[in-house]
Amino acid sequence: MEAFLTSTAVVALAEIGDKTQLLAIVLATRFRQPVPIILGILAATLANHALAALLGSQVASLLEGAWFSYLVAASFIAMGLWTLIPDTLDDEEAPAPKFGAFLTTFVAFFLVEMGDKTQLATIALGARFHDVFLVATGTTLGMMLANVPAVFLGNALIQRVPLNTVRYIAAGLFIVIGVWMLVETLGLLSSPLG
Repeated sequence: MEAFLTSTAVVALAEIGDKTQLLAIVLATRFRQPVPIILGILAATLANHALAALLGSQVASLLEGAWFSYLVAASFIAMGLWTLIPDTLDDEEAPAPKFGAFLTTFVAFFLVEMGDKTQLATIALGARFHDVFLVATGTTLGMMLANVPAVFLGNALIQRVPLNTVRYIAAGLFIVIGVWMLVETLGLLSSPLG
């Protein structure tokens, strides 16, 4: 359950103000069809994050050892620092509505999510928890928690949510997980009973 809850929280916070959330707003204003857009986001995120969690889990099983734990911990800290940098979405990155809302959203979200911090976080979470299903489900729920309101409320939501505060909380969460993993790998955590 820890894998699911951590994955949900990390991605939901990291997604606020991310370029995929900005893309959700652009698509909502272009198509004005929330249900196909939401289904497109869901399908693209499930596909993308399942592959990312699988990659993280498989890489972790192949590369076991303290040095890999340090690498994963450092990647969480790096993602925390990266989260402090605001995302933008250029008009030329926004897809032209050549296809229907669902297909345009699916393709756009899947491609824009490639190499994005939430995808990299999903890889790291897969490596951390070794549970593809719970990580992919949690990160997908996190994406939906951040993007469904963006589809329905669009720009009004972005203007009311203090993005800097959310960005700092998300960055802090990434960094805390990274530091926790470092401390755990260094063996500095010891049980008072053990």
